[in-house]
Amino acid sequence: MDELIKEDISLNVEDDVRYIKNLLKNNSDVVYREFYVYEWKAAFIYIDGMADKNLLNNFVLEPLMEKNSIIETVEEIKDKILAVSDIREVKKFPEGINAMLSGDTLMLIEGLGAAYVIATRFWPARGVGEPSGETVVRGAREGFTETIRFNTVLIRRRIRDTELKVIPKSMGKRSKTDTAIMYINDIVNQEVLNELKTRLERIEIDAILDSGYIEQMIEDNKLSPFPQIQSTERPDVVAAALYEGRIAMLVDNSPFAIIVPATLPNLLQSPDDYYQRWLNSSVVRCIRFIAIFLAVLLPALYVAVTSFHTSIIPTELAYSIAGSREGVPFPAYVEALIMDISLALLLEAIVRLPKPVGATIGIVGGLIIGQAAVSAGIVSPIMIIIVGITAITEFITPNYSLSFALRIARFMAIIASAIMGLYGIMIVVLLFLIHLIRLKSFGIPYLAPIVNPNIKDFKDMFVRLPFMFFKERPKYMNTKDKIRQK
Repeated sequence: MDELIKEDISLNVEDDVRYIKNLLKNNSDVVYREFYVYEWKAAFIYIDGMADKNLLNNFVLEPLMEKNSIIETVEEIKDKILAVSDIREVKKFPEGINAMLSGDTLMLIEGLGAAYVIATRFWPARGVGEPSGETVVRGAREGFTETIRFNTVLIRRRIRDTELKVIPKSMGKRSKTDTAIMYINDIVNQEVLNELKTRLERIEIDAILDSGYIEQMIEDNKLSPFPQIQSTERPDVVAAALYEGRIAMLVDNSPFAIIVPATLPNLLQSPDDYYQRWLNSSVVRCIRFIAIFLAVLLPALYVAVTSFHTSIIPTELAYSIAGSREGVPFPAYVEALIMDISLALLLEAIVRLPKPVGATIGIVGGLIIGQAAVSAGIVSPIMIIIVGITAITEFITPNYSLSFALRIARFMAIIASAIMGLYGIMIVVLLFLIHLIRLKSFGIPYLAPIVNPNIKDFKDMFVRLPFMFFKERPKYMNTKDKIRQK
């Protein structure tokens, strides 16, 4: 830890190398290369496998050994010999050692009283591929990778603006994970930006291994099942959010960016909504809202109707449902809970298993087990239909984290409908609406723009109007630059 690292770099290279060897002892991947530059002793220290050896050999070590330049002072070595573009001087050990552990090369020179950090980061990395969790029919096929610098480049390709800011921040006392806060300076909501920086400063943890760590530590209500921060694998989604005045955060080793603030309408939008014609997108968005309603309430409505309110459905349908349930030993709510839990287990198994095996499990669970359960008289055929529709409608949700909140709401609605019928469902819906109305994300109402209605913000709410109506940025974001189209 930093408290154990001495501060100042001395004038004596041997003392400094000895100190680093003692600090990093029992590490076989740390490489030490000592040599002379003219009459000054020097040393390279880097991590094998994380530094680019070709760059180090061809553009640093070779020019130093050839001695083609006339050098009078040790300070001239950087300007007259080193043929690398990215090099900086550090005077403190913690900064230099942290850079070396990140893949850079630390160069010590006798009599300098400082060290040079040479940018040689070059480690194995996954290439840019298509995001697996946010597929689109039309749009870019690029997704974030685990390397933060690749991810910032993917965003800069879409925002070629001098006002785009990339603020680096190291997080984790031991992991020293590289993170980056990204925003457009003349658009961003300054209050949200200040609040984000304040919450990040309060984080004290040994390691940040994924953006999910930060997401959980900075959200407003940690007890809410609803995600208050948007996560995405897509750089085009991040770019669109930045243009709206929101803020993105990238974390090294994580292919997911997080975006603040997040509202419920944001989580229900898909990139395809903007890449296709407005009429098609509006119809699909309406279908999506209907699907979410069915995903939450359809099993509960079945339980309520079959247990308490059979008179509200046609007589023939009531007889058909009663006939299909003949021989089923459980009441309707137990039947619904069994199938809903089985569906949740099946989905988790598909996610955790390898793809070929997961597909097989899906077929086995969905067809064979379901058919066997009906044949054994454990559940009714109508329940299989309802669970199938519920599963399909749940998959329509664009945000994976939001689907968990909908699943919790569905369980609560089933239990309430088993106790009080339709009245229980109404109570659950009201409780969730009250919770959503009170919920905020970095000071922005979670249901914005519904709870603070502005007629101009509804152009991208339940339907998506043509782009000719997108003259201004969302009012609820309170951005600096409010005009985005003239």
